[in-house]
Amino acid sequence: MIFHPMDFLIFIALGLAMWAQTKVKGNFEKWSKVQATTGLTGAQVARQLLDREGLSHVKIEYSKSGALSDHYDPTAKTVRLSEPVYQGNSIASLAVAAHEVGHAIQDDSKYGMLVLRHKLFPLANIGSQMAPMLFIGGFLLNLTNLIGIGIALFSAAVLFQVVTLPVEFDASKRAKDKMLELGVITNQEEKGVGNVLNAAALTYVASTLMAILQLVKFIMIFRSRR
Repeated sequence: MIFHPMDFLIFIALGLAMWAQTKVKGNFEKWSKVQATTGLTGAQVARQLLDREGLSHVKIEYSKSGALSDHYDPTAKTVRLSEPVYQGNSIASLAVAAHEVGHAIQDDSKYGMLVLRHKLFPLANIGSQMAPMLFIGGFLLNLTNLIGIGIALFSAAVLFQVVTLPVEFDASKRAKDKMLELGVITNQEEKGVGNVLNAAALTYVASTLMAILQLVKFIMIFRSRR
């Protein structure tokens, strides 16, 4: 329980996740200093993209949760943008705003992986909260079956993260394509948009890798105890 050979790989994945977070902040800061040719703000670009897709009913709200807290809320049909993105007119601001609109477009078109992620969310939420307690209880009480239940619940949380990957990559692709179609960025500015979105996607890859390795570790422990 204290140490396992898989921990070496988990530590590497953790290092990758920390590096990815640093890269996200670095890319956002870099491209936040480059103003988009159109001079439009993130909120304005989001509104134009939504209206072009026939999603005038989707609201855009200012998020007070801090920088990089941008997200799309499918239950409220609302794109929430942080202050630097909502009011900013940089390449970074436009990229993040368009990405969240990409999720709104996915929701409207019933994109398969997004629908699956929504269905997995309740079980994944329970799994991420309950699994650690079941693991600890199983090890302390030497109850292998309890560990097995924890693994089953944690698997749901890991599957949720795996499904999230294509959802995020697809939203980024939609964002770049729609921005070019609408003419809110030039072909030269596309590189900056790609750098911002690719860095963000890397954080999902790193966290998913770490979760998979943790799952493999607990499965190996479970099998050895049986």
